[in-house]
Amino acid sequence: MPAPATRPWLRLLLLPLVILAGMGLSVEAGLLGPLGEQVGHLWATLSIFGVGSAILFLLLLFAGPQKGPALTDLPRWQLIGGLLGPIYVVVLTLATPHIGIAMTMIAILSGQVGKSVLIDHFGWFGATRKKVNAERWLALGLIVVALVLIARG
Repeated sequence: MPAPATRPWLRLLLLPLVILAGMGLSVEAGLLGPLGEQVGHLWATLSIFGVGSAILFLLLLFAGPQKGPALTDLPRWQLIGGLLGPIYVVVLTLATPHIGIAMTMIAILSGQVGKSVLIDHFGWFGATRKKVNAERWLALGLIVVALVLIARG
């Protein structure tokens, strides 16, 4: 699957948005940890997904009809994300009170980047193949170093 052509201005706009979204995950971890301790980790996860689902439902109501195939026409493996999301949030809720927000986030980042490099390298899930080069190995190594340094600090 070829990579879509991206306009340079769009890349400049999207990168800060993605960084802000990443910052939002740290805030979410800070909110979910104590919430999980108060109401239970599964209820905390359900509350986050409930609020998110309600917001998405309202956005869909106002956005109008969406293009694309029906949900039933998609390959089942593409729906795995629906399973992975709650697992991620439950782990986030469980881990944050015990290891802290910074350690939780750098551990998540380590897993995300490590798996992302493999997905790109092998072209899994229809991703455009990007061979692992020295720079990518170095970046992954530096994230692991950051994980160790934060764990020791």
